Formats: sequence, structure tokens, C-alpha cells
Amino acid sequence: MTNSAGARAPLVELVRVGKTFDTGVVALDNLDLKVVEGEFLSLLGPSGCGKSTALRLIAGLAEPTLGAVRWRGSQRPETGFVFQEPTLMPWASVEDNVWLPLRLRGVSKSEAAREIASSLDLVGLSRFAKAYPRELSGGMKMRVSIARALTTSPSLLLLDEPFAALDEITRFRLNDDLLRLQRELKATVIFVTHSVFESVYLSSRIAVFGAHPGRVTEMLDVAEPYPRDASWRATARFAEACRDASAALEHASAGEPVL
Repeated sequence: MTNSAGARAPLVELVRVGKTFDTGVVALDNLDLKVVEGEFLSLLGPSGCGKSTALRLIAGLAEPTLGAVRWRGSQRPETGFVFQEPTLMPWASVEDNVWLPLRLRGVSKSEAAREIASSLDLVGLSRFAKAYPRELSGGMKMRVSIARALTTSPSLLLLDEPFAALDEITRFRLNDDLLRLQRELKATVIFVTHSVFESVYLSSRIAVFGAHPGRVTEMLDVAEPYPRDASWRATARFAEACRDASAALEHASAGEPVL
């Protein structure tokens, strides 16, 4: 795998970014990262290497201590964020959970009805609009979380290890669903993971993070064309790409404690 996206104009660029928390912990140091419009970029690295911090900086949920986050046109596009946990309101129905981002913008439920229905249809949960989180499986809860992120029609979708706690079969299924959603929405996706196999299966590019402090140590292209399906996992090309990513991750983590 190689890196061939450098010549394309970035949608967002992190330039010499550093992030130090109030506790004195340096989460990121001298981080340079370019994200190209329409790509599926995975941030791959061990737990504690600053991947989620970088994602939060891109989302505007935190500010860098040093450096800059630069947007094309100087303005962040409409953005959806999917957290590690579904973080659903247990007292609210599925449709009310999906309505939340628009509700916070002052949009009534009746006005948001089309967007709610469309988002639930995209994730295959139209029949569960009136259900409550306690009635759903873990995978279904995560689908609700993704649907909620889609209600504002984002052109940038940020996902922070959303499938890490799910069983392998459910995780594979949601990987396929995510690729389908990106294709249908033509969105730019930034996806945090510590799974080599998941990053290779999903991504057009992989940013490999080293830890303590976090920084990008290598950028990898995954040349396999889209659409991709489960049959690719059984190919020699997939195995080779995983070996390359594993080697880059091992090199990035050499001598670093894995938290």
C-alpha cells in the first residue's frame, strides 16, 4: 500500500497540531493530517494514542493547544458524529432519539418527520420507529445512533470506534452497511478503530498513529476498488493489505506501552 492522495486539495487539514490536557498529559504532538473530500479515512492505532482526540478536534468538540485545524472555505461542513457508545435516551422512542439533533435546532417533530423516516430507512430500522432502546440489540442501538447522526444530512461523518463492543458477525454486517451509506450519501468518512482488519476492509486510506504523544507515523492507501463485499476478505490482496497495515502499526507502536 502507498499514499497517493497528497496532491488532492484537502477538505480539512490538521497542521502541526498539539493537544495537552489540563492534567499535563500530551495527547497529540506535531500532528499533520489531510482529509480529502469523499474519501473513507481510518485512524488506526492502539488505545490511548490520540485517535479520538484528533476526531474531536475535527468535530469542533475540543480545541488544539498548538497548531491549527484548517477547513476548505474556512468553515466546517455539516457534520455527523457517532460515539463509541450509542448514548441513546432510554426514555425516548427510536424516532425521538433520531429527532434529537433537529429538535435541538428548534425543528418540530412534524417538520422533521421526513428526515427521521429517511434516516431510519437508510439504516434498516423503519419498523422499529416506535420501539425503545431496551427493546433493541446492541447492533440495532448503534444503527439508531448512526441514523441520528444522519438526520442533518451531513457531508462529513465522524465515527469513534462505533463497532468495537459488538460481536464479529454484527460488526461485519455494520461495516457493509457503513460502506453502503457512504456510497449513497457521497459523504466523507473519518473512522477511528484499533482493528487492522476493519481499517483495511473499509478504508481508501489509513492514517497509522503512534502513541505517547499521538502523531501520524505512516499513511497507507488501500487500492481495492469499491464497492467491496465479504468475498474480498478471503482474497490474497486483503491478506497482503492487512499484513502491510499490521507492520506499519507494529512499527508505530515499537517501544510504546499499549494502554
